Amino acid sequence: MQRQVRHRTASTEAAAATAREGSPGRARLAVLALLGSILVPLVTAGLRSVLWVPAGIAALALAAVGVWWILAHTGVVRVLGLLLALAAPFAVLALYAAAGMLWAACVSLALWALGLATARSALPSGHTASEQTATKAPRHPWVLMNPRSGGGKVGRFDLVDRARAAGCRVTLLDGDQDVTELARQAVADGADLLAVAGGDGTQALVAEVAARHDLPFLVIPAGTRNHFALDLGLDRDDPAAALEALAEGVELRIDLGYAADRVFVNNASFGTYAFVVTDPAYRDAKARTTLRTLPGLLTGEEAPRLRARTDRTHIDGLQALLVSNNPYGRAVDAANPGRRGRLDSGLLGVVCVRVGNAAQAARLLRGPGSGGGLIRLSAETVVVEADTDTLPAGIDGEHVVLPSPVVCRIAPGALRVRVPRRRPRASRVGDRAADWPGVVRLALNSPRTT
Repeated sequence: MQRQVRHRTASTEAAAATAREGSPGRARLAVLALLGSILVPLVTAGLRSVLWVPAGIAALALAAVGVWWILAHTGVVRVLGLLLALAAPFAVLALYAAAGMLWAACVSLALWALGLATARSALPSGHTASEQTATKAPRHPWVLMNPRSGGGKVGRFDLVDRARAAGCRVTLLDGDQDVTELARQAVADGADLLAVAGGDGTQALVAEVAARHDLPFLVIPAGTRNHFALDLGLDRDDPAAALEALAEGVELRIDLGYAADRVFVNNASFGTYAFVVTDPAYRDAKARTTLRTLPGLLTGEEAPRLRARTDRTHIDGLQALLVSNNPYGRAVDAANPGRRGRLDSGLLGVVCVRVGNAAQAARLLRGPGSGGGLIRLSAETVVVEADTDTLPAGIDGEHVVLPSPVVCRIAPGALRVRVPRRRPRASRVGDRAADWPGVVRLALNSPRTT
């Protein structure tokens, strides 16, 4: 046992050292992968391979225009958009194949992606870890479970019996109960920990009560997506593992987001998506309802036009707006799509979409901050406005209607979250571009001095 403890301690210290100083091995791999992505096409086709890069970019831009026509129009224009979205990439691939460049292009792209991902993980993130405090086991934990969530995960993983065996008082949720009132009653009955086995929407409602009473909160990922649990490092494929935090756990102090008086643990969305989900047909026919309603919402007279205000920025003419509890990572991140690098930065993430025509849709490929239709910000407070008295919103996937304007704010360190000591999926997600000069210095064993 002592050997195991010493081994875990040594492993933890080594991981902490790597996080502080970076990984020279990963830096060298990143540099080699980047050089390989350049050399492979040059060796294969010489300098003429450089001419194939604009062709690939043009194909992606044409595909983006096709997608815009599909979403924003109906009839013949939608059909043409579908053809363009499919034909443009295939045409370039055919040209690459005819020139004998297809395999080289695929290898180069794979090496570039490997180099970028490795470069971003090679350097220290610069983040300080969320405060972790060893805690005693709760004496009167209370768990709310939604038997229907996640296609019946509560039953499949025998969560009720496992939670009771761990000393929890379990309440099963049915469609007519008030989640917030159930949590408040649990506190009144002496609960010293609140937990939820369900989706993110239910998690947020109970988390608000836990934060208000400064009680620890336990997340059991028994929903469909459970993005909150993912960013906490929990295993969504084994929800019962979260119960280990009851006997042996640590506490994290994390932020909570508010949209008006509604708490969100992930995000609040406004605009196009929020309008689509208000359609009664959306639940049973999501794709069909979305294609039917989007043209009017994007280009019609009923198209929502939102405005967003922060202390330093004012943006208008928005079709969609996403406000998140801490910023999400980069929009293009194959290793960690839709992930947040931390939950304790004290900042909201803001993603704005403003696309009025096909040209702006093509410029989306250039990413945020490039004059295109995608804008990313961070702020402590965001005010969302429209020319209407109310605004539909999606709060952690739940549809609500809020009075306009909607003030979104962050509550730093508002929630105590109890998690297992060993979380196999806990990781840091980079939210910045790769620092290639820093990566090269680290690869050459000459890290930057401060």
